[in-house]
Amino acid sequence: MLHNWLQPLKPLASSFPDDCLGSTIQRYERTFPALAKGSVAILGLGAEQADVVRQSLYALKSPFEGLPIADLGNARKQESIFLIPLIKELLESEVMPILIGSHPAQALAQYKAYQELQYLINLVVVDEKVPYHTTVRDTGTFYLQEIIDSPRSSLFHLSFIGGQAHYLSPATLTALQKRYFDYVRLGKARSELPELEPIIRDGDLLSFNLSAIKGMEALGQERPSPNGFSSDEACQIARYAGMSDKLKSFGIYGFEPQMDFMEQTAQLMAQMIWYFIDGYLHRKGDFPSTMEGLAEYIVEFKDHDYQITFWRSERSNRWWMQVPVKTHHQLQRHRLVPCSYNDYLEACQGKLPERLLQALERFN
Repeated sequence: MLHNWLQPLKPLASSFPDDCLGSTIQRYERTFPALAKGSVAILGLGAEQADVVRQSLYALKSPFEGLPIADLGNARKQESIFLIPLIKELLESEVMPILIGSHPAQALAQYKAYQELQYLINLVVVDEKVPYHTTVRDTGTFYLQEIIDSPRSSLFHLSFIGGQAHYLSPATLTALQKRYFDYVRLGKARSELPELEPIIRDGDLLSFNLSAIKGMEALGQERPSPNGFSSDEACQIARYAGMSDKLKSFGIYGFEPQMDFMEQTAQLMAQMIWYFIDGYLHRKGDFPSTMEGLAEYIVEFKDHDYQITFWRSERSNRWWMQVPVKTHHQLQRHRLVPCSYNDYLEACQGKLPERLLQALERFN
């Protein structure tokens, strides 16, 4: 069924060394790859963009023994109505799609594909600008409008990472704050990069717009800007995403090949994909669906007349905190909020962690 949505790849013009991804990856040329549960599937949502990235990706080394990786070629069309069932079928098959898109608004298809399978969704967006406006109706530029404002939205929580204050209108910031969404400005994100890991770990899907990276390190953007994440920080964010047991799809958008000097941006995108796959390979499987393998820590708050339970994974040393509320079944999986050791230390000092305060408001 999947092959009906896809345009096969042309045969490679030259071979790659045996230890490179170009030799180990399963490519959809004539025969469609076997997609086992848990495998990784690379999918181009824009053939021009994805084909350039592939050349850089295939040249990278492949230390991913035992992990099936397939390149499914490119979607035949770029419209959301066409992409949604394609991505949905991959998700239903429990295959991890890595999406190489042409425009950031294609993240809407990534979200809607998941929406058809999951009632309440946590979305993580990495971008320099918030693609949302309170009054201007333009779903091409402000595609989050269709996610946030729709009465049929399945959005439970939005985490926005890397925003630059000089691009953010006060009205947009107020709208995010009223919904208790996470908004992590670029400066804070860069100075406290490890604190992004719990935010990303709480996401069901992640959309990364290349505009979040400083223009000098990724020129292949429509409007490169001087500030943003560095290339190594972008790769670290991608690895955090790969390591998250909860995250089901990863998309990189906004690549403009004609702007890409010496294919530097294509190489960076390839390296981001490599680090995502590396994180995926090293997943610990410790998302707390059960309490097995978790150490429990209870912190009493006498001034607030309640306690907070923290959980630490003995496999990965990662932390979660349990939101002290009663809720119905559909929200149960959101009660355990990923956090950091620093959040636990704050709680031990009698201070309610900001993550917990935000989570409490979302449940009210």
